[in-house]
Amino acid sequence: MTASVGLPSFHLDLDAWALIGALVAVYLVAIRRHPSPGASRGQIAAFLGGAGVLLAASTWPMHDVAEGYLYSAHMAQHLLMTLLAALLLVVGTPAWMAQWLLRPRWLRATVRCLARPVPGLIQFNVVLVLSHWPVVVEGTIRHHPLHFVAHAVLVVSAILMWLPVASPLREVPRLRPPMQMLYLFLQTIVPTVPASFLTFGTTPLYPIYATFPRLWGVDVLADQQMAGLIMKVAAGFYLWVIIAAIFFRWYASEERGGGDVLLWHDVEAELRSLDGSPQPPA
Repeated sequence: MTASVGLPSFHLDLDAWALIGALVAVYLVAIRRHPSPGASRGQIAAFLGGAGVLLAASTWPMHDVAEGYLYSAHMAQHLLMTLLAALLLVVGTPAWMAQWLLRPRWLRATVRCLARPVPGLIQFNVVLVLSHWPVVVEGTIRHHPLHFVAHAVLVVSAILMWLPVASPLREVPRLRPPMQMLYLFLQTIVPTVPASFLTFGTTPLYPIYATFPRLWGVDVLADQQMAGLIMKVAAGFYLWVIIAAIFFRWYASEERGGGDVLLWHDVEAELRSLDGSPQPPA
């Protein structure tokens, strides 16, 4: 049995503050120097919100609890980074800034390939599942550089995943609303598998967490079950809220007569585009 403890003492994670502070500073300076309008108020608010979520997930108390006490906090930390922070960063990035970031031809080609719906689905879910593999989890806890790399890979993977829904670039086009809803629905399916192992497991899947002090007396199996519920229920509910928002915005656009009319040949064309199949002549 391990001891029951309270929250660790407050401290500043200076590396996280410095890195995210530098990201925000570069963003604001770039906007200030760009010919007006560099970005809308909504874009600036979204980007700053994304940076704030990243900071909250990477510093005390969440960082400390996630890496030294509760796996459920570790799960919540990853989902905040991938589902909320990454989306806000994409929404907050103006088109001209995205074009500048993707100036290298090889980088733009890579992003265009990985941000297509099928590669986007595959790469994000592979990274998500691997990030919760027991060997990877233990390695990131024991080795801080690996921990930083894992979080960086998660955020980049999530940004690529969100581009079919919120891309600011014509070169990396968004899906039409019906296909955005289908795309996000598919994103809710794969996490069901690892979430079921966490929720219904009868032994600790992450032995290292069984050695940690029990924050507020939370049992290791109860902690693991909470992690599974966060992965499936909380993340799924969040994605369904976004799906509903897309639907109602699309419906309102249809009511105004300015939206896309969903016809079967449109659906066929979108489905072909998912796997890169050639389009038939119009």
